[in-house]
Amino acid sequence: MLTAKAGIKKNYSTDKDTIDNYIQNISIMSKATAYEYLRRLNDFTVFVVREYDSLTLDDLITKVKKAVYDPYSILSRYAAYLQNYSTISTLTLKQRVVTVKNFLEYHDVDLSPRKFKLKVKLPRVIRKSKEALSKEDVIDILNECSDIRLKTYVMLLAGSGMRATEALSIRIKDLDLTCSPAKVSVRAEHTKTKVDRTIFLTQEMVQQLTSWLNYKYRTRRVCYKNEQNGKTVTEYRTPSKKQTDLVFAVYQDTKMPAPLNLWKNIRSYG
Repeated sequence: MLTAKAGIKKNYSTDKDTIDNYIQNISIMSKATAYEYLRRLNDFTVFVVREYDSLTLDDLITKVKKAVYDPYSILSRYAAYLQNYSTISTLTLKQRVVTVKNFLEYHDVDLSPRKFKLKVKLPRVIRKSKEALSKEDVIDILNECSDIRLKTYVMLLAGSGMRATEALSIRIKDLDLTCSPAKVSVRAEHTKTKVDRTIFLTQEMVQQLTSWLNYKYRTRRVCYKNEQNGKTVTEYRTPSKKQTDLVFAVYQDTKMPAPLNLWKNIRSYG
């Protein structure tokens, strides 16, 4: 359960419910978004305590509603605070201010979009042109992947444009390597847009995925110690292949591993 920070400062405890109610509402839409919003609002709480004479967030909202404080002045001051006391990017700064704006509106503070634009000046976002990796760069990266699982994963990302956790959420049943062209289905619950989509695969990608799956479900020699007589026993075992298995999961667990946990594991290869 996502909750606000507790115990950092005495003033924070009175703000806990104020933040938590908002965060729980956001988590219905996306837990990842709710977690990020929680971080931003905890940072805003630090700003309020520091810049408004240890005022609590609850008291600040109450005073804004009573017209003691101008909400546009608070947001403008917060933007200046972020710019002066942090090294975040311009885009991140803008996102944090907008999050606080939405938070205040959630707590019935009326904010006019026109007045917000006129009174709260935010730095312009710097947008730099980005160049895609060349074919030679992709080949160099793949050649550095000595592990077959990592190489297959990186190759799939490069050839499909999938996000990191989207590729890790693919199950055996989501692959159709026999049709022409081969394809993979990405489930809506693991996409950013929450919409299913189908991605077609090259023949080279099909060969790589086939090689990885054959390697993953290969017969292997397993050695273990017999608890009764203490002797070492050697056996040959073949992992069972289930259609619900995640393609890039390597452990035979009774509980399906989460794609995010797989990402934490697979990135350690770098």
